[in-house]
Amino acid sequence: MSWGQDTVDTIRDLEYVRRRLGDEFVGRERAVRLLQLAVVCREHALLLGPTGTAKSELISALARYVEARHFSYLLTRFTEPSEIFGALDFERFRQGTYQVRTEGMLPTAEIVFLDEVFQGSSAILNTLLTLLNERRYHNGARAENAPLISLLGATNEIPDDPGLTAFSDRFLIRLQVEPVGGTDLERLLQVGWGHESRRIASAVQSAEQARGTGTAARTGADRAAGTVTVERLGRLSLRLKDVDLDPVLGEHRALVRQLLIQGVRLSDRRLVRSLKLVAAAALLRESRIARPVDLWPLAHIWTDPADRTTVEEAVQAVVEKHGGEPSRRHRSDHEILLDAREISAPLTAERRPSEWSVIEGLHRLGDLSRELREHPPVNTQTEAELSRIIAEVNALLDQFE
Repeated sequence: MSWGQDTVDTIRDLEYVRRRLGDEFVGRERAVRLLQLAVVCREHALLLGPTGTAKSELISALARYVEARHFSYLLTRFTEPSEIFGALDFERFRQGTYQVRTEGMLPTAEIVFLDEVFQGSSAILNTLLTLLNERRYHNGARAENAPLISLLGATNEIPDDPGLTAFSDRFLIRLQVEPVGGTDLERLLQVGWGHESRRIASAVQSAEQARGTGTAARTGADRAAGTVTVERLGRLSLRLKDVDLDPVLGEHRALVRQLLIQGVRLSDRRLVRSLKLVAAAALLRESRIARPVDLWPLAHIWTDPADRTTVEEAVQAVVEKHGGEPSRRHRSDHEILLDAREISAPLTAERRPSEWSVIEGLHRLGDLSRELREHPPVNTQTEAELSRIIAEVNALLDQFE
């Protein structure tokens, strides 16, 4: 039996959103798919990686496409709770009632992005824990329902702090986001320049409106291109319970046992909720029946970043065994070294290369080094040779001091 037309239409509109975001954000196809799963499952996701990898822009775009109220903030050790939850309502306070004005703040948002999410104070993180768990915000003496769909956090690393374990575990989905490089670099620059051009135009228009010289109404070109309402998304989420998971439960149990035997730490909460991700993967294929290929999201439920490669490889082996799409092909040691030599050769051959070209070369070599670390080399000499090439190029910077 197939899904109803409303469900199918929503799935296809979400697929359109996925393709649009995939086109707009180069090298972020997996991130887009996981964010799509997060909002359908109404789960929370954690993006790990350095700054400058378009995490906040991607999440803002997602919020626009699903017409969700969006809240975004960078947390620091000095962030006050009022900055994200709202300021004290002084009128009510004078009447003897403690209440916060939450309009337009995090408690009223449907999709939330918090950069450096672990940097918040204990007061902030404890309040967030209740929001993540119960979708409720304790506003003075009242507990208010929160419309939160997904809270998406970003961090450079997961702190090794037992006090943050409960909060961290609420982020079911984990993704390591690396800078785009290599074969995607040309497309990144092309698409990125398009983004920057539109950003400049938007900034100029905003400045004109602030001075009263621009048009007050938003035009069709700059209006948020929402294609899925929050209400339709909610109805789609209710369909998760109708997906038949029986055909994958055996593979799921075997995979979990394998990971636990290998020492991977997964809480009971993560194991149970991982089934929701499998159901969503099947649903987004427009299927009522889950198949082993729908286990692919389990590659992103690891707790400790040290377990990431182990989990990814175990899950991918099961998915590929059942005809699922292979992950990005892992290049051979030889291919990586060839790329490294092609980058370094013109730089070391020049008597005085430009500082910019040396720095750009080091960035590209750094990408190759990360690629090699993710998948340990077969030839033990490869890492040493790549380190030698990087050191040789790095030495060129001495002439600019």
